[in-house]
Amino acid sequence: MQGLKKRIETDGEKILLRGNQAVGEGAVRAGCRFFFGYPITPQNELFEYMAKRLPELGGTFLQSESELSGIHMIMGASAGGRRCMSSSSGPGFTLMGEGLTTLATAELPAVLVCVSRAGPGLGRIASSQADYRLATRGGGHGDYQCLVFGPASAQELFESTYEAFELADRYRNPVIILSDAILGQMMEPVRFDALPAIEPPEKAWAVRGKGDSPRKVIKAAPHLDEELIALNRRLKLKYEEMRRKEQRFEAIGTEDASLVVVAFGSSARISLDALNRARKENRSVGLFRPISLWPYPQDGLREILRAGVRKLLVIEANNGQMVEDVRLAACGDAEVFHYGFGGGHILSPDEIYEEIRRRY
Repeated sequence: MQGLKKRIETDGEKILLRGNQAVGEGAVRAGCRFFFGYPITPQNELFEYMAKRLPELGGTFLQSESELSGIHMIMGASAGGRRCMSSSSGPGFTLMGEGLTTLATAELPAVLVCVSRAGPGLGRIASSQADYRLATRGGGHGDYQCLVFGPASAQELFESTYEAFELADRYRNPVIILSDAILGQMMEPVRFDALPAIEPPEKAWAVRGKGDSPRKVIKAAPHLDEELIALNRRLKLKYEEMRRKEQRFEAIGTEDASLVVVAFGSSARISLDALNRARKENRSVGLFRPISLWPYPQDGLREILRAGVRKLLVIEANNGQMVEDVRLAACGDAEVFHYGFGGGHILSPDEIYEEIRRRY
C-alpha cells in the first residue's frame, strides 16, 4: 500500500487499479473522509481500499454490523457537514432502502456505490446489471429520487465518483454510482492528474453545535401535514432541475446509423466490439451509451431518433430493465428490441454481433 500511495501522489502517472479501487481514490480526492458499510462480494476491494486509505488521511473507516446501520451512520456524518460514502452489492443495497429515502427527505448529501451481482434473492457473485431498477427507481418508499451514474471504465469510475460528491453537495441529495462485478474487478490504467485532491466546502446548514450561530435543525420526518406537502413540492422542483441539467450520454457512429445499440456500463464496452465488426461489413450501426441512468438521457436519444433512426437494440446483462426507459424515450418512434439475460450470463461480442445481424 505504501508503494501505491507514493505512485498515486505523483501527478501524470498512470496507475494500474481495479475499478473498485479507482472508485475509492476518486472519493478520497473529492474529500471523502468517512466510510461506513458492511462487506459483500464483489465490492470488497473498495471496502479494503478505504480501510487502508482513510486512516492515512485522518479519516474514519468503520465496518458496521449491517448495511442498514451503515447507511444510518452516514446520516450522522453528513448532517455534520462531512463528505461520506458507503458501498454494497444488490442484496445489501436493498437493505439500504430505508436509509436512502430518509437521506433524501432530510436533504443530506452522500455517495453510495452499488457493484451489481447476479440475482434475484441472494444470487451469486457473477457479474450482472440486475440492479438497474433498484438504483434508478429507488429502493425505499415515497416520492424521492437519486442521481444515478453508470460508468464504463476504471477511469470513468474514478471521475464519476469524484464528481458525485460535488453533485451530492450541490443538490443536497444522495448520488448512486452503479457499477458491476466486471468493472469492479478488472484492472485498467487510471490517470489522477486531471482531478486534484480538494478540501470539501463548508456547509452553512451543517449541525455542529450551536455556538454563537442560529439554531439549526435537520428533519428526517416533518411533523405536520403542511410541512410534508411543502417538502414534497420543493423536492419535486429539485428533481425537475436534476432532470434538466444532469442528462449525460455518449453517442458513437449514430450520425448515419440505421440501427443503434443502446447499452450502459460493461455491456456498452462489449457491444462496441460487435458494433465495430458490423461497421467493417458496411452495416450502419451506432452506439448510444447512457452515462446518467437517472435522469435517463432521453433528450439525447430523441435527437438521434429525429435524425431518422428507426431501430433500437437494447443490450444489458439482465432480463430487460433499461428497455423500459428506452421505450419511454422513443415514444413509439422506433422499434425497440432487447437482448440480454439475468443470472450472471456474461455477454460476448460474438452473440451481440449475431443479434445485430438479426435485427438489422
